[in-house]
Parts: sequence; structure tokens; C-alpha cells
Amino acid sequence: MTKESEITKKGILISFEGSEGCGKSTQIRRIADRLEAIDHCDVVVTREPGGTEIGEEVRHLLMHSTANSAMHPETELLLFAASRAQLVRELIVPSVKAGKMVLCDRFLDSTTVYQGVARQIAEDPLTQINDFAVGDIVPDLTVVVDVPAEIGLERIKHRISDMPDRMEQENVSFYAKVREGYLILARSLPDRFLVVDGTKAPHEVENEIWQEIHARFF
Repeated sequence: MTKESEITKKGILISFEGSEGCGKSTQIRRIADRLEAIDHCDVVVTREPGGTEIGEEVRHLLMHSTANSAMHPETELLLFAASRAQLVRELIVPSVKAGKMVLCDRFLDSTTVYQGVARQIAEDPLTQINDFAVGDIVPDLTVVVDVPAEIGLERIKHRISDMPDRMEQENVSFYAKVREGYLILARSLPDRFLVVDGTKAPHEVENEIWQEIHARFF
């Protein structure tokens, strides 16, 4: 049995992580296009928070609500976990069981880094909440698009878009903590993580990610 037929049989979950402005959403679109060009490769692209009707409502509360400036870190943690729990059960598990390739813009590692490292929520409750939300679902590969905090912040400032969301309004110190958190996490789990240099040209980043995906799964 070829690796391609194995994908069709069991499905794959790939998560994309990184601090704000790293370019991961661009890379997800590029990788999805490549995967969709492969016969018998059914691709699902989703995001966190969000990805379901319930999750998108939670996303609005977390990111865009006028009341979220008063949100405590513990509340933030639980809302992210609620959206993730819905996404896992409604979309990710059925898709993987159906043999699909799922690309997720953020997953459980975002909570470990953003709420654990940057917000400094204690590890034990964070881990328990994470585990409760996802069950036994762990990405087959996690891609971290790494950029220095200053570059990520500068990219956000130059976006032609609506008002920055709540996470995009954080300061450079917060972004630096997030970046370091991802790098520490990647070093601790080298078999699952791929760290790519997000300061390179988008097509170079894409090729590096694609080479890893192709080597692992095809």
C-alpha cells in the first residue's frame, strides 16, 4: 500500500502555528492548493477559534467583541477550549475518519503558548483543559512559521484590512513571549514539529513546508 493510499484511508491532521503576522494563513492556502491538485486527496481547511457555527460565535467574542477588553486570561482559555471542543467533534474527527487531509489554522499548541506562556496560566489546569477539549486528537504534523516579534508586529501594521483583532493589538513583548514559547515547544517535540523561517519569500516557505509534507505522507 502506498503512502498516498494510506492518507486516503486514515486521514491526516496538520496544524499551522505562529505569532500574529507570521504568514501562516498564506501558507495554508498555498499548501491546500498543492494538495487539492493530487488525485484522491480530499482537503479540509479550518481555523481556530472558529471552524463551526458555534466556534465562529466564540471567535467573535474573543477577537472582535467590544466587551472583550475586560476579559480575564482564565475566561480566554476556557472560550478557546470551548471552540476547540466543538471543532474537534463536529469537523476534525469526522473528516479524519473519512480519510481527509485537514489543515487547521491553529490548534491546541496555541493555547499552550498564548495562554500558558504569554498569559502565564499555570500548566496543570491548562493541560487538563486542553486534554478535555481535544481528547486523543493530536496533529500528525505541526508547522510553526517563525518570525521575530518586531517583524510580525510591523506586518500587522501594514495590512490593508479592518481594525486589528484583540490578539493583533498586543505589544511586542507579548509577541516575543509567544515566539519563544513556540520555539521551546518545537524543540521539546521534534518529531511532530517543523519550524520554518517566515522571513523568507512566501514561495520559499511554501516549498520547505511542502517538502516536509511530501516526505512524511506521500
